[in-house]
Amino acid sequence: MDATRNSAAAPLLEVFASIQGEGSWVGEPQVFVRLAGCPLRCSWCDTPESWLVGQGPSQVFGLQGTQEHDLWASPFIVLTWILSVEPREPRTISITGGEPLMWPGFIRGLAAIKGPRRLHLETAGAHPEALAAVLEQVDHVSLDLKPHQDMGSPVPLDVEGPLGERPWGEENPQTPAQWRLARRRCLGLVREHDACAKLILSAGRSAQDYQVILEDLAQSAPAVPLFLQPVTPCRQISAPDEELLTEVLEDARDLGLTVRVVPQVHKSLGIQ
Repeated sequence: MDATRNSAAAPLLEVFASIQGEGSWVGEPQVFVRLAGCPLRCSWCDTPESWLVGQGPSQVFGLQGTQEHDLWASPFIVLTWILSVEPREPRTISITGGEPLMWPGFIRGLAAIKGPRRLHLETAGAHPEALAAVLEQVDHVSLDLKPHQDMGSPVPLDVEGPLGERPWGEENPQTPAQWRLARRRCLGLVREHDACAKLILSAGRSAQDYQVILEDLAQSAPAVPLFLQPVTPCRQISAPDEELLTEVLEDARDLGLTVRVVPQVHKSLGIQ
């Protein structure tokens, strides 16, 4: 019964079918459910429009064209939108954002009614308590490992849904020590889970900036594969040169990590 309660509603930006462009499942056809709201401020974020929770509407890119709906939606309503955008056979559902862990009740609710579809979670890895609350309900976690140097000051979400829905209240990391603690706790949670880790590389950084992240992965979740992702240039952020990319790659291999270099494939294909 709790799965379809309005208290599990969350703000939805869009639902669409596309090809996964990042991480372990790159190339797989999936349906993406993008939630609104993120307290983090990554300098290279490619969806800054997802930071705030506005007035809507949600957009559903279905087979019959784009439809607009109320911003706040229950898991049951979102499942009907997922069905409407699947071209043929059921697809894996990827919950992205924004920061989906702001809405763990919604994730649990969708997991309870999704049927045989796999449910994947894309998260910043900044909120271990929220991750622990949903981990057993998701089939795969794609965990970003964020250098604190690339993070602006967090902006807490101060929003309330029409029926009193509130975002997860866990403290957002700010200092290097807080980021490292959150990262280690999240890595410890996914250590035995189906998961991958992503590390975004950008110009203007040194390999040393990423070393502590590599060490945390090697110590806390050594079997989790690492994907080095050269940043897709945006605003004033440029992609790393070959020297930096190679040095970080070799540092990861020196620690015994399973590592691959994969850019954002969907961007290369020119798709959503």
